[in-house]
Amino acid sequence: MHTATRNVLKLTAREAEISAELAIELSHQYTSPEDPQLIFDLPFLAARLPERTRRFLRSFVLEEAGGYCVLSGHRIDIERIGTTPRHWRDRERPGPEFPEEILLLLYGAVVGEPFGWTTQQDGRLVHDVFPIKGHDHEQLGTGSSELLTWHIEDAFHPYRGDYLLLSALRNPDDVATTVGELDLSALPPEHVDTLFDKRFYIAPDESHLPKNNSTSDDAEAAERFASIERLISNRERVAVLYGSRRAPYLRLDPYFMEVPDDDPHARDALQAVTEVVDRALGNVVLGQGDVLCVNNHLAVHGRVPFQARYDGSDRWLKRINVTSDLRKSREMRASADSRLIG
Repeated sequence: MHTATRNVLKLTAREAEISAELAIELSHQYTSPEDPQLIFDLPFLAARLPERTRRFLRSFVLEEAGGYCVLSGHRIDIERIGTTPRHWRDRERPGPEFPEEILLLLYGAVVGEPFGWTTQQDGRLVHDVFPIKGHDHEQLGTGSSELLTWHIEDAFHPYRGDYLLLSALRNPDDVATTVGELDLSALPPEHVDTLFDKRFYIAPDESHLPKNNSTSDDAEAAERFASIERLISNRERVAVLYGSRRAPYLRLDPYFMEVPDDDPHARDALQAVTEVVDRALGNVVLGQGDVLCVNNHLAVHGRVPFQARYDGSDRWLKRINVTSDLRKSREMRASADSRLIG
């Protein structure tokens, strides 16, 4: 692995001040990250971000010159946000870190439309990413002791996000996020052809399962997870590569993938593309105040293992999903203006 440093925007002190003051101001005007008025206002509010920030993100989206970028230098008031929580459940909402959640949503509004899942963290729009005791060895963002294997976010889902944004509130142990892109030239043409065919299965990851959300026996809760159950029961074959043959997009989550027993060519192609991405994998250590933006069609991401302390000082990130087109998921949203898929 190597430490990835390219495509980074370092905020000036004045830009960091403007962004922080804007986030604090807005935290007094809205009630939560899910406030419908906040969601409606996001594009107008994002226009108040420093121009260099907006141009940097706009270029990242339109040029697709790389699969990820980092905005560095945001101010985090450690005394205000307090200690790293033990769990995302049963927390006061909004929490003291509401301004940082707003800032992340503003960035999301520059690159697209933030959205969430009814089946993740009880439908919250902004997710907490920190170690939870009991998740130590799970393939979850809230795990710690095990390597979180690299993946395309929600690769199993037809309406997965186009971008993933991660904001570091604290990372005292310099725990690295892994990132990687596909070097198409390293794949034999016959494997490329196979990977463009719909010959692969991807199962939902465990963050979408009832056991990792609040438990409830009511009919509404059952319906929330019905779509996930259908994706598990009625598996459809998908392609790993799609889009341009010269610069293809990627749909890959090897830990949760299978190929039919009677398709050795698909198995070989999956192994080959996995090895190619493995070789290109690098580390991005998000320092306090850093924001990572990942193009979920071009780059995979994961996390190295680390030893959690569960004493309030552990790594704490915020995460949002962003789509370029809300309309494509309309069949799985309760209303046209809902931001929750499920």
